[in-house]
Amino acid sequence: MKFLLIDLIVHGPDPVTGAQRSTRERFADVLDSAVLAEDLGYDGFGVGERHERPFISSSPTVVLSHIAALTSRIRLFTAVTTLSLLDPVRAYEDYATLDNLSGGRLELIIGKGNGSAQRQLFNVTTEDQWDRNIESYELFRRLWAGGKVTWSGKFRPGLVDAEVWPRPLQNPIRIWHGSATSEASVELAAKWGEPLFSANVTNPIEPYAELIRFYRERWAAHGRDPADAIVGAGTAGYFSAPTSQAALDAYRPKFEGQKAAFAGLGLEPVFHTFEDYVERSSALIGSPAQIIEKVHRYHEQFGHTVLHLNADASGLSPAQHRASLELFQSDIAPVLRRAIPDPPWPEPIPTASQLVSSAS
Repeated sequence: MKFLLIDLIVHGPDPVTGAQRSTRERFADVLDSAVLAEDLGYDGFGVGERHERPFISSSPTVVLSHIAALTSRIRLFTAVTTLSLLDPVRAYEDYATLDNLSGGRLELIIGKGNGSAQRQLFNVTTEDQWDRNIESYELFRRLWAGGKVTWSGKFRPGLVDAEVWPRPLQNPIRIWHGSATSEASVELAAKWGEPLFSANVTNPIEPYAELIRFYRERWAAHGRDPADAIVGAGTAGYFSAPTSQAALDAYRPKFEGQKAAFAGLGLEPVFHTFEDYVERSSALIGSPAQIIEKVHRYHEQFGHTVLHLNADASGLSPAQHRASLELFQSDIAPVLRRAIPDPPWPEPIPTASQLVSSAS
C-alpha cells in the first residue's frame, strides 16, 4: 500500500485557538509538511485546487513547483486539477512544465471541482460542468500524447495542426480521476482505463463503496481485467497516539471546533458527535492497532491500494502533528504495506546530476 499526505490549503482560523495565520505563513506550512512527508518516507504529497474561500489553493502548479525544488523523491499530486474550469491548453502547458521541473514526479488527479463561487468565476454552470470536464480532459490527454493536434469542441476555440510546448518528461503520465458522488467521473476513468481516487471524506462508507463497485463494473464492461483497476481513497482526518484515549483526547477539540465553524456557516454536520465521527466516518483516529483495523475494514469495501492522510495540522500543535505522522510510518504503514499489495508505481526518472555521475 502507498501513502500520501494531501493539503487542500484551507485558510481560516484555527478550529481550537481561533488564531489566523497569514497567507504567507499558511503556504509555509504546506511547504514544511511536504518536506516532512519526504523525510518520513511517505510516497506522495498533494495540494488541492479551489477558486473560492476559504481555500488559497488556486495555483497548484506554483505550489507544487516550489515543493519540487525542496524535495527529490516524493511523488507530487494534484487534488484535484479542476479541468471543468480550465483551458486545457493552458493546463497542459503548466503541468508539462511542472513535470520537467520535478524530474517526472507529477501525478494528476483530475475532476470537475465543486462550489458555486468558482463556477461563477469561470462562467461554468451546473448544467455544463460535466461536459466541460470531459471535453477538456480528452483534449488535455491528446496534447500530452504529443504531435500536431487538430481538434474542435463546444467550449473553446478549435485547433488546427497545433503544437503546444514544452513536451512533458513523462509520456504517458498516470492520470487519476477524482470522484466523490458522481458516476460521470467514474465512467470517464473506466472508459480510458485509468485509476480512480475516491474522495471518501464527507459521508459514511456506503455511497463511496457503491461508486467504487460501479467503477469496477464499468471497467469490466469496457473489456478490462478487474484486477488491473487501481483505487485510491481519502480520509476525513487522521491522528494517532500510542493509546486510544490519548488520540481521542487530542483530536476532540479539533472536531468540536470544526463543527462549530460549520454551524456558523449554516451547514448541517453529517456526524453530530465526536464518537459517531470516529466510528462511522473515514477519519483514522486512535491507536495504531485501531487505525490498522479500520483501514482493513474500508479495504474490504474499496479494494484500495493508495491512502491519503490530511496534511493540515490546524487544531493540533506542531509536535502533536509530527509525532502522529511519525507514528503512522513506524507502527502503521509497515503493517499495511505487508498486508495490502502496492499498486504499480512509476520508476524514478534519473536527474541530470545522477546521469552525469553514472556516466563518470
